[in-house]
Amino acid sequence: MTDYTSRALLPQGLRDILPPDADREADAVARIMTCFSRFGYQRVKPPLIEFEDTLLDGAGSATADLCFRVMDPLSNHMMGLRADMTPQVARIAVARLSGSPRPLRLSYAGDVLRVKGGQLNPERQSCQAGLELIGSASLAADSEVLTLAAAALAEVGVPGISVDLSLPTLVPMILAEARLAPEALDKVRHALYHKDAAMVRDEAGQAAPLLLELMAAAGSLDRAVERLKTLALPAKATTLRDDLLTVVDLIRRQSPHLALTLDPVENRGFEYHTGLAFTIFSQSGGGELGRGGRYLAGGDQPSTGATLFVDGVLAVASKSGGGKTVYVPLEIVGEKAKTLRDQGWITVMGLEPDADPRAEAGRLGCAYVLENDGPTAV
Repeated sequence: MTDYTSRALLPQGLRDILPPDADREADAVARIMTCFSRFGYQRVKPPLIEFEDTLLDGAGSATADLCFRVMDPLSNHMMGLRADMTPQVARIAVARLSGSPRPLRLSYAGDVLRVKGGQLNPERQSCQAGLELIGSASLAADSEVLTLAAAALAEVGVPGISVDLSLPTLVPMILAEARLAPEALDKVRHALYHKDAAMVRDEAGQAAPLLLELMAAAGSLDRAVERLKTLALPAKATTLRDDLLTVVDLIRRQSPHLALTLDPVENRGFEYHTGLAFTIFSQSGGGELGRGGRYLAGGDQPSTGATLFVDGVLAVASKSGGGKTVYVPLEIVGEKAKTLRDQGWITVMGLEPDADPRAEAGRLGCAYVLENDGPTAV
């Protein structure tokens, strides 16, 4: 006898998505992509697997430790399964679409696979949807991508959207001027990661007062901005702060009710970013719903983008009722069922004569049964 239970076992971090969750995911992705397309973002579809040296080039190097690798039996070259789609879209922009006018607006959606999941999200396969604005250094590009990502989340029913802004290159700028010993530098980075003010005070040397001020500035945007304005920052850091203020002004013009916070010392997961970055949450709870920011596509094209984590989005998004499902007995004329589908109903067609159509409708999970006078609640 076949042991179907053991055959259904999947590797850790992988799962089957069953009804109705698979439909919810497909619907959410479709609505997100439609939202992006209304703003001129054209969809691209990179392959699930490609040569390792191109997949992990540039921004892709940040995913090197997360990438599954296999040997291509045709070319005998190593290939990698994508762990993030942003580097692939950047490759398409600078190689396949190098002759297209800039700025280039691209969008994407698909699954990614990682060697291991995170502490908050153990899943190794997940769905992403995102957008990239490539070839523009304008601060208006940062605002457009951020507000559009938030709008797409609102489109799929995410309540209480909140965006945490960060400046991932700010701390490296300050530490570069502090010229700390490598051991002390590692301790300071660890301390900032864990918000350990005592260790920063002990290990950061002359940079400690400024770093502590930046740590204290984290929180609501207005309060954080006022504190940032009073700090004596290095020249490059001052430019970064001024850029932040400009982007915030643009965001508030476009989305005045969007909740914003700021953490000036946060840089986890933003290793390849070169300017303003952000993480999106829902005030109703859950983990990160998306993140993005400014980077260089192909190493030299100023770009900004955002990736939405569809699994996390579905965990907090409101569940729509979907189409109403009606059971259609075999003897009912097919034209009536077609009319209902045209009206938005979901029809489940009977395949054999039923002694009790209502009972069969209930057994199949249909809330209605089609009778001569129309759909009737079961």
